[in-house]
Amino acid sequence: MNDIQHSAGLPVEPADLPYVFADAFNARNLELLDALFEPEAVHVVRPGEMSAGERRRAALPAVVRDRVPITVALRHVYVVGDTALLINDFVHDGPGPDGIPVHIEGTATDIARRGADGYWRYLVSNPSGTA
Repeated sequence: MNDIQHSAGLPVEPADLPYVFADAFNARNLELLDALFEPEAVHVVRPGEMSAGERRRAALPAVVRDRVPITVALRHVYVVGDTALLINDFVHDGPGPDGIPVHIEGTATDIARRGADGYWRYLVSNPSGTA
């Protein structure tokens, strides 16, 4: 993480959230990945299919194990009070679990919330973006 202010890995600026997520994902840091989401957060698995709460948490080990490294580039962040809309481009690039090269890219549209502790976490994680 370059010049990102955080404590225990959690971002204090909403614009840092995608980068902290990418670092935790690439390090396969399940504890930090889970901490980056509100307890009631929703992850859009694909358009029309969502995962939340315990189901979202239970899926983390398989998601991290089967994915190739991710890089992100924040396009926009819009903040109103303790809520932020984050739009960022992502790329998964590298060998898949079977050794075959994988290249997936897209634009995520996420909603984050600043908690009472001052840290930003995902409320809605939507890697499908506008799809």
